[in-house]
Amino acid sequence: MRLAHNFTARRNLLPEYCGAGRPPVYGELVRPLTRMYKGKTLTATRPDETHNWMEDGCTMRAEIWRNLVLPDCAPDANNQNFDVYAIYDPSFDTPWLLATPVVLKPISVRNIYKDRWPVEQIPLSAKQMIGSHRQFVHAQETIQRLPELALMAGSILSFLATTAPATPTGFWDRKPKRTPGRFRRTLAGQAFPKVAHLSGRLRKKNSVTAHLPKGCLAQTTKNASANPSAVLC
Repeated sequence: MRLAHNFTARRNLLPEYCGAGRPPVYGELVRPLTRMYKGKTLTATRPDETHNWMEDGCTMRAEIWRNLVLPDCAPDANNQNFDVYAIYDPSFDTPWLLATPVVLKPISVRNIYKDRWPVEQIPLSAKQMIGSHRQFVHAQETIQRLPELALMAGSILSFLATTAPATPTGFWDRKPKRTPGRFRRTLAGQAFPKVAHLSGRLRKKNSVTAHLPKGCLAQTTKNASANPSAVLC
């Protein structure tokens, strides 16, 4: 996962007791990146390892801190340790600060994180753009079928958003991008197609709702039937 630039961690071991004062309870504080705080410069902790490699004609550098825990965790053998990688790319002003519980080569950590975005695009389109993250099912068949349909709909939505022209949201949107969310809003403003040759099983349900209360009249308490004045308006 990617970390904030002001992220700090601790070593999963106690420092040596200096012989004066209270014995240490937490491990040494590790600050991967130098930063400013209230006009003071907080220097970065010296890395445990440093690696360099060439990529596309540029020299990449990675600084690594091993066996860390969260700042509020006391050293314990049962803690889940993780490593922090600060990867410096000459094309960017600030480094990537990544954390992983798996011991990997720095180039592998960088490539894995770069591959997250194309992998997460389809679930993002399926859950956030279509709204399947709000759906709750319990039947065994539906539990398996709902994610399948959501991923298929997310794939279709991403493909159509990429191939269709980008529609601006308003006059202020001068450089619209082809995103699933923008394409979904465009479809939401269109009328349901009546000339399309749809399957007989897919049709608009004309429900009778004229007899149901509307607006604030529908928000009633348990005693609304016995006490009409209890209607919430």
